[in-house]
Amino acid sequence: MTSSPLPRGRPDLRSLAALWRFVHPYRGRLVLAGVALLIAAGCFLVIGQGLKRVVDSGFSSGDAGALNTALGWLFVVIVLMAGAVYVRFYSVSWLGERVVSDIRRAVFDKLLLQSPAFFEDARTGELISRLTTDTTLLDQVVGTSVSMAVRNTLLGVGSLVMLALTSWRLTALVLLVVPVVVGPIVVFGRRVRRLSRASQDRVADLGVYIDETLHEIRTVQAYTHEPEDRDAFAQRIESAFDTARRRIQVRASLVAAVIFLVFSAVGVILWVGGHDVLAGRLTAGELSAFVFYAAMVASSAGAISEVVGDLQRGAGAAERIVELLEAPVTVATSGHAVDLPDPPRGDVVFENVVFCYPSRPDAPALDAFSLHVTAGEKVALVGPSGAGKSTVFQLLLRFYDPGAGALRIDGVDLSRADVTALRQRVALVPQEPAIFATSVRENVRYGRPDATDDEVEAACEAAFAMEFVARLPAGFDTFLGERGVRLSGGQRQRLVIARAILANRPILLLDEATSALDAESERMVQQALERLMADRTVLVIAHRLATVRNVDRIAVMDRGRIVGTGSHESLMADNGLYARLAALQFGH
Repeated sequence: MTSSPLPRGRPDLRSLAALWRFVHPYRGRLVLAGVALLIAAGCFLVIGQGLKRVVDSGFSSGDAGALNTALGWLFVVIVLMAGAVYVRFYSVSWLGERVVSDIRRAVFDKLLLQSPAFFEDARTGELISRLTTDTTLLDQVVGTSVSMAVRNTLLGVGSLVMLALTSWRLTALVLLVVPVVVGPIVVFGRRVRRLSRASQDRVADLGVYIDETLHEIRTVQAYTHEPEDRDAFAQRIESAFDTARRRIQVRASLVAAVIFLVFSAVGVILWVGGHDVLAGRLTAGELSAFVFYAAMVASSAGAISEVVGDLQRGAGAAERIVELLEAPVTVATSGHAVDLPDPPRGDVVFENVVFCYPSRPDAPALDAFSLHVTAGEKVALVGPSGAGKSTVFQLLLRFYDPGAGALRIDGVDLSRADVTALRQRVALVPQEPAIFATSVRENVRYGRPDATDDEVEAACEAAFAMEFVARLPAGFDTFLGERGVRLSGGQRQRLVIARAILANRPILLLDEATSALDAESERMVQQALERLMADRTVLVIAHRLATVRNVDRIAVMDRGRIVGTGSHESLMADNGLYARLAALQFGH
């Protein structure tokens, strides 16, 4: 299992501030939640004074009218508080869901911009974990934890102020407790933060292993590797559980320590305050209000100690999300993109191109590679494995930029062209057909999303796909399963050809689309390809030389260079590498 190339840092609560840009568009909703929060907190504090009035003016004086009035106003405050709590809860919950939805969209959009080099190193399962699990944690933080932290901070500070106004002597006792409570929060909080990040990493490891195993389930079962995979997954499960257990243990210790210290202090305060009432230094109502506020301070401190754990986990998740959002895009449109000519011609030029894959910087995949394919010409690339044939396609689609040399389409250097506009001029038919888990219609329409149903059907007709589409249970609306498992290899390939026909692009790249097919499927696909290749510039990667005898020109590649060009007959006579490849395939 390869490690992720994404940077790792020490989680910090400040990383949550990096997500402010997603909250900023909804600052009106944030202000509404803040106002509701202030009103609700104020009502909580007023209830303490109402309790004091009920005890002193009602119970102690024996005045029923004063008791009724005090209780009536107390009820009004409670109703106002309930309304404010509703507005606050709805607003912050809405904000959490909205912000997390925007974050998921931004992360997904950024991933779509990344070049294949990024995905060569990054693990798909970990990326999925960041996009789902980590953003769910942020939903908890934005929609609940931050609001709870602010609410309890306001209540705690407000209650301390009311305590001071009621009895400075007892308040001094409360303040002595504060450092004792804050100490464990700081110490345990750091450990929770570290373990939270480790726990999220272990969950990501699980996602990676699940993705790899299920993706290759046929290989797993064919080699009866299930026992080993069960053991390996169980080990990862136990590792994740052990990390989570340690995190929970630290959080539980934090909460227990804070609650013990706070409520022990409240007991001491009650003892001192009770003696003050007996000595006449406090009224019963003042002591009741003091106990109410002291309890609010205690509950606020306990709640904050729990929220800190959530914020620490959220900080770890935020860092992992920000790492994706800030990951550099290695292939991007320059600030001053040059427009490609319209109408397109399909002229392709490689001029002394040198390119090394990022994972193999010392091994050139293309070395001083030069090739000119004129508009409408059909050129086949042949050569041994590792000669650089697929790399030519990767550069043409600008999945990578060359390290040296120039690559031009219709006279425009690709490094200066708009990436989207460039790719809209190139159609790819890969050796392994890419079929998505949707219907036949949507798979073909992938080549041109705005195509009508009639255009989709015409493309399938041209690709000789109607023969099997008509026999599917729901025709064009048949669900094809993940990676098109319900179709044969030849059927999948014909749908991909239909997709390329529908896209109708001037440059066509064929990566030996018939190499893995049986004779009957190959015949059908070859007919579809002949229609697709008409009136286009075509580059063909040929693994089987029998398929390229009718192209305009054959370019022989070896070790990233072109070592010969010409027809089949001329290359058989003059090019030793081509003749050797032909001898291996044709047996002469």
